[in-house]
Amino acid sequence: MHETVSVLLLLAVLAFAVVRPRGLPEAVAAVPAAAVVVAIGAVSPADAWEQTRTLLPVVGFLAAVLALARLCDDDGLFAAAGDAVARRGGGSPGRLLGGVFAVAAVVTAVLSLDATVVLLTPVVFATAARVGARVRPHAYATAHLANSASLLLPVSNLTNLLAFAASGLTFTRFAALMAPPWLAAIAVEYAVFRRFFRADLTNGAHPVRAGAAPPVPAFTLLVLALTLGGFVVTSFADANPAWAALGGALVLGVRALLRRRTTVPALVRAANPLFCLFVLALGIVVKAVVAGGLGTAMGRLLPDGGSLPELLATAALAAVLANVINNLPAVLALLPLAAPAGPGPVLAVLIGVNLGPNLTYVGSLATLLWRRVLRERGAEPGLGEFTRLGLLTVPATLAASTAALWAMLRAVGG
Repeated sequence: MHETVSVLLLLAVLAFAVVRPRGLPEAVAAVPAAAVVVAIGAVSPADAWEQTRTLLPVVGFLAAVLALARLCDDDGLFAAAGDAVARRGGGSPGRLLGGVFAVAAVVTAVLSLDATVVLLTPVVFATAARVGARVRPHAYATAHLANSASLLLPVSNLTNLLAFAASGLTFTRFAALMAPPWLAAIAVEYAVFRRFFRADLTNGAHPVRAGAAPPVPAFTLLVLALTLGGFVVTSFADANPAWAALGGALVLGVRALLRRRTTVPALVRAANPLFCLFVLALGIVVKAVVAGGLGTAMGRLLPDGGSLPELLATAALAAVLANVINNLPAVLALLPLAAPAGPGPVLAVLIGVNLGPNLTYVGSLATLLWRRVLRERGAEPGLGEFTRLGLLTVPATLAASTAALWAMLRAVGG
């Protein structure tokens, strides 16, 4: 009974997160579901608290980065990036796509995939309209790169933070191992996009009309650079990288408050506390599902070695599970099973749960957010087109990135 109820509750929570009736936050469904699995004994109160305690540092980092990304947007960083891409595109949709890829990859890596989906996507819409280019390839680029370009740093994705904690790696070693898979995924995505959207990219655009460019927020860029340096320092000091993210958010937040460009309630909303609560509650529900039998089933299927075939199988299994139950529950279920085999299998799981969601809408919460942004602009993507593009990119990026990870592990003896 416990197993059945836990699975049904997880599916109900994910369905609620997809639909979000009346715009209600995801926590409205997740918190009661977590309470139920504890009440029926599917998870003991001690295990529920242990899962929450494990996730708290990760969720704290998520809140700090969300606030930091919003403050960067308020300072005009994304607007300046969009203007630079439009000007350097020179009226060529192909060059514009290359610029969007570059900006989306950097934003995802440094400020997390949520910043790319929520803050960069509207800028890309405005940039494409400004030069008369078709928006489809550029809008799809922000969705795909929010997932594919989130492989590089521990701070790029919530799943990365969980994998980072399980891997035992330092910040710099994690980044070094994942740099080749990150580049491989972006390169494959770009090649597929150029062919898939070739008709859109031959449509004529026009150069940006003469006019003053928005100022580049130099102070904001400096704070971001120092924050990235702080991530490295906290890693070597064995401290939570959330402290570095919090420091960057506090510097920009206090500055914005003093200039009366924001308010304390606005900063709290930017940190999205209800979404953070959703993540904590979802972790308890997933704990119940894993204890009820999913962990045993995945343990039978998950390879325990680091050869190339085994890493490919691990990444593929993680990708499939992400598209069935969403990538966050998938990584929570698989990491405890992969961690004993070392960092290689852990990073292969990460490749699967980050790249796999480009196949279906429900694969990641970021894709759901992206779909909502497009719907608000009357440009909701068609399911068929989204799936066809995913079928072309996901298997290829999984294979290329996993092979790159295997080669890197062999090269450094990891």
